[in-house]
Amino acid sequence: MDRIAALRAKSAMGTNQSTEHNSADDFVAEAKACPLADGGLQTALLLDKALHKDPHHHEARLLREKLHRTFVPRWHFSMLADTPRNAAYAKAIAAKVTKGDIVLDIGCGAGLTAMLAARAGAKHVYACEGQPLIAHAAMKIVAANGLSDRITIIPKWSYDLEVGVDLPEPADVVISEIVDNVLLGEGALPTLKVAMARLAKPSARTVPETGTLFAQPIESAELAALWQFGSAEGFDLRAFHDFANIVEMTPYEFCAANVRALGAPTPLFSFDFAKPATRRGEMSTELACDQKGCVHAVLASFEMILAPDIRLSNGIGQAGHWGRTAFLMGKPVHVERKDQVEITASHDCAALNISIHNQAVRQSRIAPGVAA
Repeated sequence: MDRIAALRAKSAMGTNQSTEHNSADDFVAEAKACPLADGGLQTALLLDKALHKDPHHHEARLLREKLHRTFVPRWHFSMLADTPRNAAYAKAIAAKVTKGDIVLDIGCGAGLTAMLAARAGAKHVYACEGQPLIAHAAMKIVAANGLSDRITIIPKWSYDLEVGVDLPEPADVVISEIVDNVLLGEGALPTLKVAMARLAKPSARTVPETGTLFAQPIESAELAALWQFGSAEGFDLRAFHDFANIVEMTPYEFCAANVRALGAPTPLFSFDFAKPATRRGEMSTELACDQKGCVHAVLASFEMILAPDIRLSNGIGQAGHWGRTAFLMGKPVHVERKDQVEITASHDCAALNISIHNQAVRQSRIAPGVAA
């Protein structure tokens, strides 16, 4: 019996034995004393008992909300509501999964990609999710869609899976969506390197197949006003700028920044998700400007190929739930067409860094009104 099933059974036994004698306050007190080493699952079950007793219990409702915010990142909701992303994954999975395949879904979340694989004809889908509360929800979602006989939700991290224990045989297809705004932040490369070596057949297919990181110079007076404000009420505050060299923007914040591209995206690093390498990378390059303007930052973006002719990107002009990452210029510079911005980009398989050289090359000039 797996951990979630055992906790549910224990919870049911406790309900039968003590529900008549415990108040909602008692269950809340027990939930507050419960350790969170299990990812909050037992605490959630106790709060559910409290709310079964009293659906409007103030403290139980607040504690449950706090618990959910702690263990279920809010980006799950915008991701599941991302129609272009969902459609692209559905199309790619339908193209990659064939009848009779054993599929491994890494970081399955709510179970959507696992259900897409089952719909595409997989013999069985083994979907792992390391967060117990999310895994528990995925089990309920799979059951509600009548797919419990073809999808097994495994409440483990993929590193802990074993062929012959969790999967009956190595997978024919490995599905994942464990990337952040710059592909690397959720550990996709080391996770997939281990999974492809230990849990997949040598000829296994993957969704996604590859990913590429890009950089391009951008103009955004709004970014500069928010992060490089210079002064307030007549006081010089520029020394505070050193605390904000990298800006992470939600899709809404990115839209509000009115970003204007001053040059096309330049490729930095490419990654093969079927044969992941975990070597560090570093390169220097020049970003070409094909528009006249003021460079306030260098924008990083990615493009993933999920399957042939099926792509996802968070570049300028692309919709979706992914945010954006901008690396601010130390001092904004004016550029003319054909000017270039020199950068050094590096990654350690977990994070991307872009270091912008002092000034754009050729005839670049410090932007008027920006103190030297």
